[in-house]
Amino acid sequence: METLLHYVWKHQLYENRELLTEEGISFEVIDPGMYNSNAGPDFFNAKIRMEGKTWVGNIEIHTASSDWYKHRHEKDKAYNSVILHVVEIFDTAEICDTTGRLIPQWRIQIPERILAGYLFLLNSDASIPCIGRIREIPEIFLTDWKNALLYERMERRTNALFELLQERKNDWNEVFYITLARNFGFGINNDAFERLAKSLPLRMVLKHQNSAMQVEALFLGQAGLLEESETEDAYFLELQKEYAFLRKKYSLNPLDPHIFKSLRIRPANFPHIKIVQLAGIIRKKQGLFSNVLAFSTLEPLYSLFISETSEYWLTHYRFGKTSAKRTKNLGLSAIQLLIINTVVPVFFAYGKSKSLESYIEYALRFLESLKPESNSIITQFSRSGISVRNAGDTQALIQLKREYCEQKKCIYCRIGHQLLAKET
Repeated sequence: METLLHYVWKHQLYENRELLTEEGISFEVIDPGMYNSNAGPDFFNAKIRMEGKTWVGNIEIHTASSDWYKHRHEKDKAYNSVILHVVEIFDTAEICDTTGRLIPQWRIQIPERILAGYLFLLNSDASIPCIGRIREIPEIFLTDWKNALLYERMERRTNALFELLQERKNDWNEVFYITLARNFGFGINNDAFERLAKSLPLRMVLKHQNSAMQVEALFLGQAGLLEESETEDAYFLELQKEYAFLRKKYSLNPLDPHIFKSLRIRPANFPHIKIVQLAGIIRKKQGLFSNVLAFSTLEPLYSLFISETSEYWLTHYRFGKTSAKRTKNLGLSAIQLLIINTVVPVFFAYGKSKSLESYIEYALRFLESLKPESNSIITQFSRSGISVRNAGDTQALIQLKREYCEQKKCIYCRIGHQLLAKET
């Protein structure tokens, strides 16, 4: 409930017509202050006018006034700058800081309609709590919110890439390789593909790039897909023999093959096929990251994701079972997803790390030029009335769903705020 109290204080939506402290002193809120999500008082640098004086300091908010002592704030110097204690329930007459100074207290009143709206959003069983009311929000407002959400998502991804960059000793080639591999999992196998790339360094793979068979042996063997099998498939046995040699040479430890899921997946998306497609891209595109950086438009990027697999895979989706002859190239939609989830965030992060605004602009321009993604999240928002024009919009809505809707952070969402504010 304190979250709602924070919200009502921040936006000054309280029902109190006359502001009086519990001591009977009239006051006026000039500035509610800046919300603090870390340790310490809840709002910094607030301003209130009380008894003809302007007080500048911090605001602490609790459900009950007794929480001040329950949280031992009277022993914490960080709370000596509190100028007002805001509570919903007044059950302790006096509170003080470490110096013994008495702190004014005020009982905030939440409007019933805001409380009802908040509880409805909080307790809704819908995956998007406000799904039935989004049409009430003006389109121009939704557009601004989507722009903010897109930047949030890019910043979140940038932070994750910076962590990976630090882990990989500032090697952008390795970061791009691992990020690309992860996205070759296309959702269901993302974690497994990331683990595969992290267990198989790029520099090791590139030592064998002149041999499609050796590179496929490294990837398939490291994925645990060349373990003992009853098949007499000649290519399987050749790969198995080659991997045994490379495994000993590089002291490799293969992954558990069961981490790669294939149940209810179409043959074209079997782990075997995705792994050899990834291997084909890495093998043929030496300096892949530098090649990607060289392009400022979308069209040339598509050619970088055309994979060359060995001839065996023209007639196979897995070992020992032949199929109709078919080239196993990535489809256009798959390449677009790789650009959205690999090229765009890496461009954005690279631009941030090198202070190169051009790469940030390229990343955002790519998203504006790409078609909207198609998934259940986007379908829900589209049906609710939100326009979806390009991949930038879909990335913004994925951020909205995962970081706000799923975590019930409705009052931190601009849509939720607009709906609650309408109740006043």
